[in-house]
Amino acid sequence: MGLLTNRVERNEIKAGDHIYTYRAVFAYSHHGIYVGGSKVVHFRPERNLIVGAETSSETQNSILPSSCLIFPDCGFRQPNSGVILSCLDCFLGNGSLYCFEYGVAPSVFLAKVRGGTCTTATSDPPETVIHRAMYLLQNGFGNYNVFQNNCEDFALYCKTGLLIVDRQGVGSSGQASSVIGAPLAAILSSPLKLLMPSPVGMATVTAGMYCMSRYATDIGVRSDVIKVAVEDLAVNLGWLSRHEETSEENKSSNQLITM
Repeated sequence: MGLLTNRVERNEIKAGDHIYTYRAVFAYSHHGIYVGGSKVVHFRPERNLIVGAETSSETQNSILPSSCLIFPDCGFRQPNSGVILSCLDCFLGNGSLYCFEYGVAPSVFLAKVRGGTCTTATSDPPETVIHRAMYLLQNGFGNYNVFQNNCEDFALYCKTGLLIVDRQGVGSSGQASSVIGAPLAAILSSPLKLLMPSPVGMATVTAGMYCMSRYATDIGVRSDVIKVAVEDLAVNLGWLSRHEETSEENKSSNQLITM
């Protein structure tokens, strides 16, 4: 893998790999887990998944309306879930294929110009990664959030099993930390203008702070992460407790109606 790009050919990827492709002229990247057989499991906002559905009954089906003529199950998902199974062609669209790197040295991580391409964390075995992805395809990954629970967070969890304890902060996504890190670096470095009037010097300091802010949020070095089995993920994220609260509310409402 190079310092500027992790681009690979299709015949180079293996089942269990974390892959991604760029969207909107490299404005952002979309991530997923390659599970073999030209299939990718990935996570998207639910509102993007039901575009084109003409009736409410269609949104209840596990197979979304799809233009893919090669794989009949392309677009499979469970109701009310953002985790979807797509063929590799539909996942990539017109974009190129890139492979996310794991277990990189800190020096390599800091040298990367762009976030969301690598992590210092190590990956679990491919069979474990695929099991997590397929389990979440059937059970969901909670609500999509661009900063706390996005497609990169999904892929990183599938690869490592690591979960951020404090869900109120920034998730494990390198893209999200880059968006936050750039303005933060500029703000932190601004007082140094008086001590370092050279534009080149200021640019160097700002770039260094940007890289360090990304490194501090990398899932491989954070102290607020725990290893969570995929079967216990719903409990740790509070999905079950929210479901139980809703059930209790419904039960109370039914009791009031019958009184």
